[in-house]
Amino acid sequence: MIIRVIIPAHNEEQSIGKVIQDIPKDLVKEIIVCNNRSSDQTKYVAKENGATVLNEDQMGYGYACLNGIAYVNQHHPKTDIIVFLDGDYSDYPEQMKEVVAPILNEDYDMVIGSRALGKQEEGSMTFPQRFGNWLSGKLLKLLYNAEFTDLGPFRAIKLDALNKIEMQDKTYGWTVEMQIKAAQHKLKFCEVPVDYKVRIGESKVSGTVKGAFMAGVKILYTLLKYARK
Repeated sequence: MIIRVIIPAHNEEQSIGKVIQDIPKDLVKEIIVCNNRSSDQTKYVAKENGATVLNEDQMGYGYACLNGIAYVNQHHPKTDIIVFLDGDYSDYPEQMKEVVAPILNEDYDMVIGSRALGKQEEGSMTFPQRFGNWLSGKLLKLLYNAEFTDLGPFRAIKLDALNKIEMQDKTYGWTVEMQIKAAQHKLKFCEVPVDYKVRIGESKVSGTVKGAFMAGVKILYTLLKYARK
């Protein structure tokens, strides 16, 4: 199985090298950092640590992820699995083996790394994040009959399944859109526990009132949008 990792990153020069270094190199063919309009040295640090760096000038988590997917489809279409991982070092990249295991061993299509099921360092998740995950889980069950405990960014999905669900969201709705569409397309999915620690640097979403509010609104909008289809 050929595995590639996509890491969307905006101003993560302090953390991106650590993330890349901790990814199991015996498991992964290529690490792709999608530099999302960083004003610091993120892309240079990523290159120094052996990553392929793509530049995405449109600001948005989804824009960066879509750029990475387009690159893989164009240059490496025989890739089997894509792993998504944040660049802030809040996840534990070494747990990637556990995240991809259900795909490798049990032929799952998608695996979500659930922070709710793992160990969380004190202060790693804000109250809005916890509440948002709880509410999203309830709505995913109610609207789509899909069991999820987290919208965590650490996840793995088969490339053919990823192309099948045709991801579209450009910003905050990216993670929940993937989970909604996995349910709608009847993909075989599950969650595995992953641990979570305090990120390096300030969060672009939960670190500000505006960011947390906008993310919450977009997630709720996405949940309701696809329920009408």
